[in-house]
Amino acid sequence: MAKKILVIDDNNDLLELLNEALTAEGYEVECASHVDNIYECVRNAKPGMVIVDYILEGINGGELCHQIKINPRTSHVPVVMITGYPRVLESLGSYGADHLLTKPFDLNELLNVVNAHFLSSTAVA
Repeated sequence: MAKKILVIDDNNDLLELLNEALTAEGYEVECASHVDNIYECVRNAKPGMVIVDYILEGINGGELCHQIKINPRTSHVPVVMITGYPRVLESLGSYGADHLLTKPFDLNELLNVVNAHFLSSTAVA
C-alpha cells in the first residue's frame, strides 16, 4: 500500500501543519483545500489514506467520506475524519470513516493513528 496521504481541509494553516508533520514521518502528502470530484481526486492521487475535515466549503467532509466508502473502487481507502463538531457526528453517524478525531486534536494522536494503519497494512501484505 502506498505511503501516500491525501489531506482535504479548507484551512490552509492546518493543511500546512499536517503536510509538514506527515512528511517528517516519511509520508508522501497531497493537500487539497477543496475537491470537486472525490472519485477523480482519489483515483489520481492513489492515496493509502485520506484525512478529511468534516466542515468544508460547499460540501461536508462526511459526504466526501461517504462517497469514498460507497464506491467499490475507493471503498478500501481508509478515511480519517477530523471535526470540531463531534456532537453533530454522534447524531448523524460517522459516514463510514475509519477513525474520527476531534479538534483540537493532538498531533501525536493523529500520527499514531496514521502510523498504526500503515504498519498494520504492511504486516498483512
